[in-house]
Amino acid sequence: MAAVAKSGLPSYYEGRTTFLGARIPPEVEVMVKQMKKLDRDIFRRILKVVVSALEGQDCQESVKHLSENVSLSEEQLSYIVSGMYTLIREALRRPMSTFKPEVFKEDLRELSVPEDCITDFSSVVFGSRRSVLETAAGQQGTRLPCLEDFRWRVDVAVSTSSLARALQPSILMQMKLSDGNAHQFEVPISKFQELRYNVALLLKEMNDLEKRNILKIQD
Repeated sequence: MAAVAKSGLPSYYEGRTTFLGARIPPEVEVMVKQMKKLDRDIFRRILKVVVSALEGQDCQESVKHLSENVSLSEEQLSYIVSGMYTLIREALRRPMSTFKPEVFKEDLRELSVPEDCITDFSSVVFGSRRSVLETAAGQQGTRLPCLEDFRWRVDVAVSTSSLARALQPSILMQMKLSDGNAHQFEVPISKFQELRYNVALLLKEMNDLEKRNILKIQD
C-alpha cells in the first residue's frame, strides 16, 4: 500500500494513501526510476510535450522530435511520457478544495521523485494553466465524480415494528463526492461481510495477475 510516511505535515495526513491510490501505476514507478538519471533540461522538454498532450494537442511530431534529439531510447522515452501523463492526469482529478500543493509535493517525495522535478510538476498542477488542462480533460471524455469523503458508524436497532427486542447491528455509511452530492445508505452486517470478502478476493486476484511475467515492465 502506498501510504504517506511520517513527515512535517500535520498528523491528519499520516497513514493515508497518495493521490495515485493504494497501488502506484507501473508506468509511474518506471518513470521515477528513469528520472533519477534524467537531465533537468530534457525533463522539462518532455514535461512541456506532456502538458500539450493533456491540453488536447496532437504531439506525435513533438515526441518524434524528442526521440531524435535526446539521449534516451524510444522505450525509455515512452515510459517517461506515459508516467508523466498518468501522474498529472490523476492529480488534476483531485479537487483543489481538498488537494493542496503541500500534500501533492509530499506524495511525490514518497514516490522518490527528485526535488527539482517536484517543483515543476507542482507548477503544472497548481499553476495558471490548470483551468485549461481541466477544460481539455472534460472535453476529451466524461469524468465521473470521485470520492472526497467517507464516513461510517455502527448502529444497533433496539427494536423494530415486528420485534420488541431486535438488537441487530448495521453499518451506516455516508459518501461525499467531488461534485458536492452526498449519499447515505445502511448496510447489514451480513452484506458488509460479503463486501469485505469480495474485496479481499479481488485484491488477491490482482496480486496473482501482477505476478505473471507478461505483465511486468522491465527497466
